[in-house]
Amino acid sequence: MYARTTTVQGNPSHLDDGISFVRDEVMPALQGMDGCIGVSMLVDRETGGVIVTSSWESREAMRATETAVGPMRDRAQQVLSSGRPEVKEWDIAVLHRSRPIPEGACARVTWTRIDPKVLDPMLDYFRMTVLPEIEQLPGFCSASLLVDHTTGLGALSCVYESRSALESSRDAASMLRSDATDKMEAQLIDVATFEVAVAHLRVPETV
Repeated sequence: MYARTTTVQGNPSHLDDGISFVRDEVMPALQGMDGCIGVSMLVDRETGGVIVTSSWESREAMRATETAVGPMRDRAQQVLSSGRPEVKEWDIAVLHRSRPIPEGACARVTWTRIDPKVLDPMLDYFRMTVLPEIEQLPGFCSASLLVDHTTGLGALSCVYESRSALESSRDAASMLRSDATDKMEAQLIDVATFEVAVAHLRVPETV
């Protein structure tokens, strides 16, 4: 499976309008396109940061929608009063859910970079060793790991059932992250937290 992320820096006072636009217009439109299997939206109410992710059955299906998605992206930029969006395409290396994502859920997103030459064995290590430890953190709901096999860039999103669960997991998650980045020979780029504003996925299986 594959994913396309659109990241923008919006006006915090316009986030609710942006959420409504994505939930009521963008998501139904994407779900009507061949190959779309999910849409999510993460927001940071303090900074106005927004990440909208669409998931696809194949790279071909994802790229076939680019022309149709363009006008929606332009409209979202207007609604959010945001700057120019950053659009990236990814492979979905991990997609794991322990429980449904409730209203009020929050996510911690970690960006890393690994030498592409060793990316595949490091992904195996993550699935076999790191993910089971993350799953044990209180309030954990789901994890998704997006990777770019060309650059080695990765984005791990771990969703927790509430803001309090996210904050309670901070120290344990930090220790896991430090240990994992060291053993996976990964460069830590950034870590940020978000509110899960939209979460809809039509695939129940773990990848």
